[in-house]
Amino acid sequence: MATTCDLNKEPEIIYPNFWEYKIIVLENESAEAIAQGVVGERQHKITPSKSSKESKYKSYNLSVLVNSNEERLEIFSALRRVCKYVL
Repeated sequence: MATTCDLNKEPEIIYPNFWEYKIIVLENESAEAIAQGVVGERQHKITPSKSSKESKYKSYNLSVLVNSNEERLEIFSALRRVCKYVL
C-alpha cells in the first residue's frame, strides 16, 4: 500500500518518451492543425477519441515524443492556450 509520502513524490519518467495528451476542441476546429501548430516537427500521432452528445466538442488522443520534463510541460501549456480542454 502506498504511503502519503509516496503519493507526494514526482513519478520517475524516462525520456525520450511518447507522452499522451487528451485534447478537446470545438466541433468546427481542426485538431490536426492545432496539434501541428503546437508540436511542430516533433514526432506525433493524433487519433479521434469521442464526440460530445450534441457534437459541440470533439476529443482526440495526441501522442508526442518528448525529450524532457520541461518539454512535456511546455507542450501542455501551449495546448492549453489553443484547446478548449487538455488532459
